[in-house]
Amino acid sequence: MNKKTSFSSVANVLMDTTYFGRKFGVMVFKDSISGSILFKQYVKYETNNLYLSGIEEIFRRGISIQSIICDGRKGLFSLFGDIPVQMCQFHQVQIVSRYLTRKPKHEANIELKNISLSFTKSSRLEFEKQLDDWYIKWKEYYMNEVYQLQKIKVFMHTNDFEVLI
Repeated sequence: MNKKTSFSSVANVLMDTTYFGRKFGVMVFKDSISGSILFKQYVKYETNNLYLSGIEEIFRRGISIQSIICDGRKGLFSLFGDIPVQMCQFHQVQIVSRYLTRKPKHEANIELKNISLSFTKSSRLEFEKQLDDWYIKWKEYYMNEVYQLQKIKVFMHTNDFEVLI
């Protein structure tokens, strides 16, 4: 018995690669509308050309692509012409977490992390308002921190220079 897979004629493509070990990955292209896997390929490395060939294969199958959601890999956003491309919200939150650490200690960083975690549940206006309010509240603190860091760098470089003389 042959099972034929039918796809919608229009898709919003979620695409990402998951690795199992260092040199074996599965690149998956999934339709967020139907939940169907449109295309998958086994890869050693994740490259923009492989993503492009996957999208071309989906087009070849007669599926029109409304949008692409991806991990924000460098160069992907400009690769697909007129198709709207958005970075996955999960990956956006992960990037913020990298900069703030997983367990921030300072109150300003804790607040910013909580705002970033609300990102997927907030409207654009709500999220921007939270960021604006946070910025107003902590602006002076961070301006002083940056100034202090710059002073430390100048001091360190000056002392290094003096040691070399």
